Amino acid sequence: MPNARRSVGRYPIDDTDFVVKRRKIAPHEFVLDALAALAPTMRTMFGCLAVYIEDKIVLILRDRHDSPQDNGVWLATTAEHHASLQREFPSMRSIRIFGRQTTHWQVLPADAADFEEAALRACALILARDPRIGKVPKSRTNHRPRGSKPTKRQKAAHSGKSRT
Repeated sequence: MPNARRSVGRYPIDDTDFVVKRRKIAPHEFVLDALAALAPTMRTMFGCLAVYIEDKIVLILRDRHDSPQDNGVWLATTAEHHASLQREFPSMRSIRIFGRQTTHWQVLPADAADFEEAALRACALILARDPRIGKVPKSRTNHRPRGSKPTKRQKAAHSGKSRT
C-alpha cells in the first residue's frame, strides 16, 4: 500500500513570516579587529560579549542601555595590577554596577575622551601577552545546572565520604 501523502496547506505569504532576525553587531568591534591575529573566541556573558584568547578571558565588550556608565571595555585583571594599569590607563576604574567595592574587573569607559586609544593600547598589551590582563576562569566541571539535584556521588564527594 503506498504511503499516504500529507496535505500541506498553503498559506498566504505575509512579509512578517520572512523577517530574518538580524544578528547583533559586536560592541566596540574595532577591538576584535585589533585582536584578530590571536584568533579570539567570543561568548555572551551578562548580556555582553566576552573575549577569550586561548583559555584566558581577557575582555568583555559592553554597550547596553541599562547602566550606560559601565559601557566600554572591561579588563580581566587582579587587584595587584590595578596601580600599574591605572598609570597606563588614567580613565580606568572599577565597574560601578558591582557596587562600591573594588573588583578584579576594571573598565575603560566608552564615554572617556581617550576611549578608543586606551582600548587599542589594551589590545596591544594583550597581543604582547602582558600578564596583567587575562585570567583563566574557574572550572565549571564540578558545578551542576541550577535547579538540579546533586547525584549521590556529588553528595558523597561534598561530605568527604568516598564510595568504594
